[in-house]
Amino acid sequence: MELNKYIEHTLLKQDATKQDLIKLFDEAKQYNFLGVCVNSANVKLAKEYLKNSEVKVVSVVGFPLGACLSEVKAFEAEKAVKLGADEIDMVINVQSLKDKNYNYTLEDIKTVKHSCGKNPLKVIIETDLLSQDEIIKACKIIIKSGANFAKTSTGFVKNGVGAKIEDVKLMYEILKNTNVQIKASGGIKTKEQALKLIEAGAVRLGTSSGVQLITT
Repeated sequence: MELNKYIEHTLLKQDATKQDLIKLFDEAKQYNFLGVCVNSANVKLAKEYLKNSEVKVVSVVGFPLGACLSEVKAFEAEKAVKLGADEIDMVINVQSLKDKNYNYTLEDIKTVKHSCGKNPLKVIIETDLLSQDEIIKACKIIIKSGANFAKTSTGFVKNGVGAKIEDVKLMYEILKNTNVQIKASGGIKTKEQALKLIEAGAVRLGTSSGVQLITT
């Protein structure tokens, strides 16, 4: 298994400097990671530094709360794609899901998907904040939305665990016979954990510990 080709090397901290980002890009090229995941304001820089590589540029939108207007998420996604983002990772409106306002949750995703054009859309459901029933419902909504991936976590929930094996297994049971794949993200620190998440059904791993995962 080429573990590096599962990894989206991630840097989303608000205090990350340009030098921090350049280090991320250099590591992504050195270890031939599948992609880097950055905030939308850093997409242009990422595209410039990775232009002669196969490393994908992934941008988050509506991050990390997912609580802004759908039109705002869509605008951010559209701008990120124009600046060179190959893929978009959006955060769902967790409130609408918990309030059982499922139509709003669905339309929120569809609005962003429309702005992505042909570029893949991943939908972060924030598993740390959801019950098992809510995880199942979120996955079913993502299937209807036309999005390409369900993603576990932002990694920004206070005292959150992030990607859990049992959550990925549950998501896989809902998504296994569909066109929606799984990205596990949040708190992935060891190679053993990474391999277990892949075994559970994840085909992408979002982590800031990518170098550690493949060198230990």
